[in-house]
Amino acid sequence: MSADLVIQGKDLEDRQIAAVASLCGATKRLRLDADAARLFGANQDARVEEECARMRLDHAFVPCGLRLSDFGLVAMDMDSTLITIECIDELAAIAGIGPQVAEITERAMGGEIEFAESLARRVALLAGLSTTALDQVYDDKLRLSEGAEAMIEGIKALGIRTLLVSGGFAFFTERLRTRLGLDFTCANQPEVAEAQLTGRLTGRVIDADGKADRIRELRSALGLDKNRVIVIGDGANDIPMMAEAGVSIAYRAKPLVQRNATYRFDHVGLDGLLKLFL
Repeated sequence: MSADLVIQGKDLEDRQIAAVASLCGATKRLRLDADAARLFGANQDARVEEECARMRLDHAFVPCGLRLSDFGLVAMDMDSTLITIECIDELAAIAGIGPQVAEITERAMGGEIEFAESLARRVALLAGLSTTALDQVYDDKLRLSEGAEAMIEGIKALGIRTLLVSGGFAFFTERLRTRLGLDFTCANQPEVAEAQLTGRLTGRVIDADGKADRIRELRSALGLDKNRVIVIGDGANDIPMMAEAGVSIAYRAKPLVQRNATYRFDHVGLDGLLKLFL
């Protein structure tokens, strides 16, 4: 079955485009910019994945004629997706327990332990940490992932709504909503007493199921069917919400997540989304 094949990579060379086009039997080639090209009428040859991996290119077979403007919502994870860090890990580093918490995070993101269990254990270890540490992480450590601002500007220009949904803390998602002009956020609220974290959460817990629930709720509120939603994530706790979208993208993701996603970005930034569709 033919489709359009989008290939992306840093400083994409003409010879790379030609090599992939030959493998997939594309009827037409169009260079999109210095880092991307669209190959029309491509056959989904298994050799394409192998060749693109060898040349460090991201590839995506996309339905012919599908436009980005056909979508109504882009939902994205926060830690290690929209931003480059894991905020709870950075808080743990300030508390002097960085390696202990980072190990739990790594196992949860790889699907070795349930996210809800990992979240409770990590938050409990932060008990007694001053709330000033939240500001410290945001000001000194938090950085946007490559292409994040360009992606958000591009989808907003098309009238597509945005959701930042995180198993982390609302302190960070709310600041990013203001900074980037996002439409919706959803995250966990840590309990605070006497300007210190208590090691507990308040209100609704946003774990893997909570993320998926929020996608369904917002889909219903916006009157969107599943096929008009895009979800971007990197960890095992993102897989359930990916299943609630027509298109899912694994961004710098764990192997388990890559296997459950429609597409994967291993080499390009988040703005690669703007080049996937017409």
